[in-house]
Amino acid sequence: MTSQQLEEPSLRLEARVATLEVELAQMKQMLSGIVINEDPWWLKVAGSFENDPTFDEAVNFGQEWRKTAE
Repeated sequence: MTSQQLEEPSLRLEARVATLEVELAQMKQMLSGIVINEDPWWLKVAGSFENDPTFDEAVNFGQEWRKTAE
């Protein structure tokens, strides 16, 4: 095996790592604009079905179905 053949895999690996580093930097930049400490989505909809007769009916149907499935 020649010295050039021994160097080729490490050069390919270095090129791959360099590509990954560039892509990681791009991803970090994209994610830096995202607000992570925002309230969870479910807090935005929590309570939105309060006093909704259709939702209450759906809950009752679910309870009845669970009782019959036992």
